[in-house]
Amino acid sequence: MPVFLVRSVPARYLWAMAVFMRLVSLILIVTALMLLGADAITSLERGGELTVRSLGTIWGLFDQPHLDGFKSWVQNTLPAMAHGVYSFLAFPGWAATGVLGVILAFVFGKKLGPE
Repeated sequence: MPVFLVRSVPARYLWAMAVFMRLVSLILIVTALMLLGADAITSLERGGELTVRSLGTIWGLFDQPHLDGFKSWVQNTLPAMAHGVYSFLAFPGWAATGVLGVILAFVFGKKLGPE
């Protein structure tokens, strides 16, 4: 790739982006802990019956018509990917947000080294 096509990004922008991504990872981890706690409390309320809310269930709690519209759109527009999308919506909410948050925290964590 020619050198003149590559722009140098000032270090302050990279630093600001790393800080922003650390904040996003923190929000995702806190959300995962809240969802895990909600599942634990619901399981205790039901007498020990294990309760795990999926991403689809959580989305449906906030906006069921849009979830139904999204599922219909995927089924009619991308039928080959519908099974994968439905599988993703079946993931536990705490697992999806927590894993992504931890990965982002490791990638954008503070780097230790010579200063």
